[in-house]
Amino acid sequence: MFIEPHLGKYHRDKNLRTTGWIEVICGSMFSGKTEELIRRLNRANIARQKVEIFKPAIDTRYHDIDVVSHNSNSIPSTPISTPQEIFLWTSNCEVVGIDEAQFFDDSLVEVCVTLANTGKRVIIAGLDMDFQGRPFGSMPALMAVAEFVTKVHAICAVCGSVASYSFRLNASQERVLLGETDSYEARCRRCYNEGMLEQERKRKL
Repeated sequence: MFIEPHLGKYHRDKNLRTTGWIEVICGSMFSGKTEELIRRLNRANIARQKVEIFKPAIDTRYHDIDVVSHNSNSIPSTPISTPQEIFLWTSNCEVVGIDEAQFFDDSLVEVCVTLANTGKRVIIAGLDMDFQGRPFGSMPALMAVAEFVTKVHAICAVCGSVASYSFRLNASQERVLLGETDSYEARCRRCYNEGMLEQERKRKL
């Protein structure tokens, strides 16, 4: 269980607007990112805060609309194609949740900063690295501007150690390839590197 990120609701000058901030939940596939996002958003709902949740329209793996974790927990969301669409739905909300942030373009950073600057709590979940172990999309910049960054970890499917890499099981070299356990598995650094070397050896045969 993670400590709930919190900066206090008001500035010491009560006439100033509510303080906003950005939280980033990052890690590999199967590490519990979406599970933690849903947990925080559900707690905001219990606190009777106005919550709006978004996910990329291209992500229909579990459900066309809902944000769904690998453990089948879910929460209603609004699928969007561009980060700017978030502004259409958030004028009256207090908390904004965004899942699979790595699939959005770099304009997501400015959108999130603008939301936080206007007093909203912004909670973002996404992969910090792609299948080649490189920083993924706007996630590095989001982590830089966030007040809180939580890195969660999976279990290595090969050796059982702590895993922070998403290893692609097929030969596709496309950076964005939606998939689950049929296409990816979580691996520790050693097992990931060994797997990448083995794939490279097979490609050269």
